[in-house]
Amino acid sequence: MNGITKTFPGVHALDNVNFELEAGEIHILLGENGAGKSTLMKILSGSYQADAGEIRINGSHVHFNLPIDALHNGVAMIYQELNPVPNMTITENIFLGKEIKLTPVGFVNKREMNKRTKELLAQFGMDYLQPEKKMKELSVAETQMIEIIKAYSYETKILIMDEPTSALADHEVDRLFKIMDMLKKQKVGIVYISHKLDEIFKCGDRITIFRDGKYVATKKITEINRQEAIRLMIGRELTDQYPVKENSPGEAIMEVENLADEHGRCRGISFTLHRGEILGICGLMGSGRTELAETIFGLRKHKTGVIKLKGKSINILNPSKAINSGIALVTEDRKGTGLNLKSSVRENISICTLSQISTIGILNKKKEETRVDNQIKALSIKTPFRDQIVNYLSGGNQQKVVVSKWLLADPDVFIMDEPTRGIDVGAKHELYNIVIDLAKRGKGILIISSELPEILGLCDRTLVINEGSLAGVLSRKEFNQEAIMRLATGTKETSL
Repeated sequence: MNGITKTFPGVHALDNVNFELEAGEIHILLGENGAGKSTLMKILSGSYQADAGEIRINGSHVHFNLPIDALHNGVAMIYQELNPVPNMTITENIFLGKEIKLTPVGFVNKREMNKRTKELLAQFGMDYLQPEKKMKELSVAETQMIEIIKAYSYETKILIMDEPTSALADHEVDRLFKIMDMLKKQKVGIVYISHKLDEIFKCGDRITIFRDGKYVATKKITEINRQEAIRLMIGRELTDQYPVKENSPGEAIMEVENLADEHGRCRGISFTLHRGEILGICGLMGSGRTELAETIFGLRKHKTGVIKLKGKSINILNPSKAINSGIALVTEDRKGTGLNLKSSVRENISICTLSQISTIGILNKKKEETRVDNQIKALSIKTPFRDQIVNYLSGGNQQKVVVSKWLLADPDVFIMDEPTRGIDVGAKHELYNIVIDLAKRGKGILIISSELPEILGLCDRTLVINEGSLAGVLSRKEFNQEAIMRLATGTKETSL
């Protein structure tokens, strides 16, 4: 890719960028949110068209108007937000758009398609799955693998993976790396976009770094270390990954007693959250962490249990009741449930507090703009203007918008579900500072995270959930990765 340039309304996404991929290598793309990584790959895969520049594959000039053009030329991209057809089978998803037919205009040859799907599943170590199984019945990790198999079935020679491990457990990541090694041996070139620095040094061959839409450097993975990668990525040194938390927890702000949802995804969970405390929630995927948060927030119906806020029992029947009671939820899916992507930065930040700046239903526009501008400045949200459509912002800046709307609401309790998923190391550091500041101001904070170093670096205590139940509570002095994983997997009792 030579001289690639791309501009969106108010945003210069790529500025004369070059990129090279070799057959049989895993090439890491690294950069802060908004650096241009995903945009460059969407151009390569046919989702976007460049304003300037050229693409050559095996020396020949190519131009893709649509993703299907790229697929037919051996280029496939697997997005961070997986997008299967949930009510169709594994076979139907893999062969979607390239069905095998009995005759040119006849019926689909399901038997042959299922046979080939079985062969592909076996090749990828997933022969325990039946081709007729519907996608909605699969786990996130299994869905991820089916997307890879689907891309592979196009005889892909260039595979682009955007944050492929953001929702995977450690053992699932290991399996993904084995699949990538297999593809490398078949001379597939893999472009791997990730913000997880530890894993990129495990799987990568070369690394290319972007900053603010510009190419910065390409190095062999053996020629660069973590600190140098961070410096090139954000343009400055980042010495302390986790800010120091100086305040100690105070009195109880929220008490949860014997909480269970109607579907049994969380069962009989009790804990206390204190003022100024950052309380982690750990567990394997599917353990009930998110379901616990959603039950507290009123997105799921209670079967049993009592929630007390500042000593008083509250009956949370829906999210409106939770918000009015002083509870906020930063959901794990910022694009699906955290934001209205078609609305502006201003509208997204104001959405939860319109009543505070309205009189008899009439919005005070000037007051709204002042409040929004203050939030943009306070959180360093990179946006050309307050009325920019939020979909055009980078992932890290979108996450800041989500947090901003709750900061304006000024709740007593913040529940944050995977708050740093898919955002870069610089944006993570800024978000950690926000969390530490909230604790200093006496807020109670619940953080759900799949990244154990994040839990260990931020939290005063952590709850560990196993199969919907509370497996244990560990203090800061007691918790480490081994103790948490023992409780999360239920393999061995850990003294608390």
